Amino acid sequence: MKGWICRLTERIVPLCFAVVLVVSCVSYDDNNSSRGGKSVDFQHPNHSRNSSKPVKVVIVTHFELGDDEGDQPGEFQFWKTRRDLSERYEFPQSHHDLFYNPNSQLLGIVTGMGTAKSASAIMALGLDQRFDLTKSYWLIAGIAGIDPEDASIGSVAWSSYLVDGDLGFEIDSREIPEDWETGFFPLFSTGPYDPKRPSPIGEIYQTNMGFRDWAYEISKNTVLKNTIELDEIRDLYENYPVAQKPPFVLRGGHIAAMTFWHGKLKNDWANKWVSYWTDGMADFVTSAMEDTGTYQSLAFLHNAGKVDKNRLLVLRGGSNYTMQPESRSAVENLLSEGEGDEYSGLEAALENIYRVGSVVIDELLANWSLYEDEIPTAELLHR
Repeated sequence: MKGWICRLTERIVPLCFAVVLVVSCVSYDDNNSSRGGKSVDFQHPNHSRNSSKPVKVVIVTHFELGDDEGDQPGEFQFWKTRRDLSERYEFPQSHHDLFYNPNSQLLGIVTGMGTAKSASAIMALGLDQRFDLTKSYWLIAGIAGIDPEDASIGSVAWSSYLVDGDLGFEIDSREIPEDWETGFFPLFSTGPYDPKRPSPIGEIYQTNMGFRDWAYEISKNTVLKNTIELDEIRDLYENYPVAQKPPFVLRGGHIAAMTFWHGKLKNDWANKWVSYWTDGMADFVTSAMEDTGTYQSLAFLHNAGKVDKNRLLVLRGGSNYTMQPESRSAVENLLSEGEGDEYSGLEAALENIYRVGSVVIDELLANWSLYEDEIPTAELLHR
């Protein structure tokens, strides 16, 4: 009897697994789908590169607050409505459907929040035969915490250095040696900021700096949105003169970490961590979650000949400061950001990301005959 049960189990279990696998592949949670737009079926067994939709620019966003249109906007809504991304492509292998404009050949993706979702979403898109991404430019367009030492809330920053804030050793702060300022330190090292820095295995990525500088140069004079509410928040940062300026466009290093950290001590750590991994070539300016995951997937897809990783731009807008003003504690300031439904600078940051990012997208589209085969750099502006 025991042997018969074992043989029956050997047949039933694989069959059950196959059924579950099929159901998983075809099931789709409508809560994560997007509403509106002409729907295009997910099935595409006969697609080849010749029949794939050409994509000039992929707009990479990470969350939407509700619907894609007609309510309080998240990162995607302005791009979808203002860029007429009305052709919907079901995307059940990821967080959110894709939206495409066949005239401008812009494609919008919402990856979901966090490194894991961004990495998997970009990989899924890169392997999707419905789109030809070999000449595509990629624009990460998302909100971020912003360092009051370097910028003001509502400002937007172009980043080339992307530093991972998760990969490392960590000892609880109550157990670290007395001469350590932090319990977080690099893998395969002996302590914080070990001068014998190990070779990076995912702690740092660098995008095309010449392309980043070109994007900054053509967009740095963009008129940005400011509000009385932002002025009131900036006034709290009395000892941070840059934080009190109206929103502006800048360049600076970016740190990506799954933990939403906050406070002066963590801000000091972020500055030192970015400087450590970039050999002092970049200063920490913005903090978010997804960008190292996005870049890692693009790098793998680049190796497979699916995309060109050198066509990536990272644009982040400051929706909140990464540390408290002197009049508040770190906890008070962090919790005050959660009292409403949005960060204090969310609306302005989203608007300014769109304005600055659009300058670059419009230039790429207007001169596609040039940029299709030649990635622009700052030197191109001086020819």
